[in-house]
Amino acid sequence: MRKRFEQQISLGQTPISEVKIMTKTRDALPALLHALQKLFITQEYNEKLFSILEDKILKGKKHTGRPGMDLWWIFVLAEVRLCCDLSYDRLHYMANYDSMLRKIMGVEVNYGMPEKEFGYQNILDNVSLLDDQTVRQINEVIVSFGHEVFKKKDEAALRLKTDSYVFESNVHFPTDYNLLWDSARKCLDVKKYFIKKHKIKGWGKMKSWRKDLKGLMRAVGRASSSGGKNKYDRQYEAASKYLEKASALLVKVVESKSDLPINNPMDFSQIIALEYYIKMLEKHIDLVDRRLLQGEMIPHEEKIFSIFETYTEWIKKGKLHPNVELGQKILLTTDQYNLMLDYQVMDELADNEAVEELADRILKKHRAHSWSFDKGFSSNDTLSRIF
Repeated sequence: MRKRFEQQISLGQTPISEVKIMTKTRDALPALLHALQKLFITQEYNEKLFSILEDKILKGKKHTGRPGMDLWWIFVLAEVRLCCDLSYDRLHYMANYDSMLRKIMGVEVNYGMPEKEFGYQNILDNVSLLDDQTVRQINEVIVSFGHEVFKKKDEAALRLKTDSYVFESNVHFPTDYNLLWDSARKCLDVKKYFIKKHKIKGWGKMKSWRKDLKGLMRAVGRASSSGGKNKYDRQYEAASKYLEKASALLVKVVESKSDLPINNPMDFSQIIALEYYIKMLEKHIDLVDRRLLQGEMIPHEEKIFSIFETYTEWIKKGKLHPNVELGQKILLTTDQYNLMLDYQVMDELADNEAVEELADRILKKHRAHSWSFDKGFSSNDTLSRIF
């Protein structure tokens, strides 16, 4: 059973409305905490916020059972994670040891009283309940609240600005031969799991497989990046040896896959992962063979840039530094008060292709006095056709 939030004031505890937050700083977190405090004590928007959270998290749930994480705690932790771009490990640490954050959550106490402690899995399971649709609804409430604070007149039009940026993936620089190594080592990792747990036979040279494949991958890298005479011959020889070893691993992994036991859900999830890594191993053996041995130019649509973060795109935005970014483009629209009115994940979408739908979404809710774009949005007179 969950509840909105009821702060039980105890000895040494400060009510959320009376928490003093530092203002002489340019860090994003104090500004966010100040906004959360104002949102909490403003009854109209407090009610709107909790109504959205209840509709998402409590709808259809029984009102009995063990108490879950309060809705206010979930909301605060989700906002802090997005604002500061935190990992769940970092968020877990801050939820338990950042005094100011805990005061805004209403759980910080002094004078030796027992403190509320949040577990990592508890934070992960609850914060992840807020899906994209819920976040958009909450954002509308926050934007409305912000306009009430900043706008001098209700009818004042907004000065909007739209731009795209690359949300970078945490990946190494991708080449077909190092992605082949990633695929091979993950196949070996899954095999290692079954060897340790179920004492699988026939893989006594696991370390040798890993060492040989990594050494051959590095040899291909050195041959590809170096110059001098006979570069093509050295590259061809290194790639041939690498592919021979990788193909042998592929055959061995596929032949032994049917012998792997499935005794619990963890075993089953590892089998599913192994099937994916086998598919990636086959794909990159083919790509390395076609590019380095057959001299073929690989079409861009056939490439992937990470076997782990598969959404990653190879993005060129015409910048000098960096000239290439790895990640996914995000389209943001803000107003003169730096409130984010709209956002969109641009899956393989060019800037000028997103303008029409963006204008439909924004102009239905807000009145614009002006709207600035960079030149990437104005191809084929897109803006003149809309405005």
